[in-house]
Formats: sequence, C-alpha cells, structure tokens
Amino acid sequence: MSHQETPQETQSRDPKVHTANLRQQMKDLIDHLRRDVERVGEPRARVLFETTAEVLEGLVTAFDHYDAGKETAFRQAAS
Repeated sequence: MSHQETPQETQSRDPKVHTANLRQQMKDLIDHLRRDVERVGEPRARVLFETTAEVLEGLVTAFDHYDAGKETAFRQAAS
C-alpha cells in the first residue's frame, strides 16, 4: 500500500519530510518489482525488474546517508 502525502507533507520545506516520502515510495516500488520477478516468466523481464530493484536500493541507501549526514557531500558546511 503506498503512502499518500498529506497537504502538510507536500508543502513542507523540510527536506527530510520529502526524503522520507520518496524513500517509502522507492521501497514500495522495490517490493512491487520483486513480486513481479516471481510472477513473470520471461527471463529478460526478470533481470530488468531485479536490476531496477537493486538500483533503487542503492538510491534508498543514498537517501539514508543524506538524512544521517554520513556522506561528506551531504554534510552542511559550517557557517
């Protein structure tokens, strides 16, 4: 089941609100892709779906790192 953004979330200027929403949407899509890998018999489609899920997992990790400030590029410069 996908998350529906509330008006407050849509209008928020807090990037973490948006990264949380996008992260959940990517996780939902990853789950959908993995279910389809099991449903589809055509090997090339299965590879495409699994590869897409893996790429999205990498993006979820990047969003996690952004929120945690783990990557140097995502850390705020001292003022």
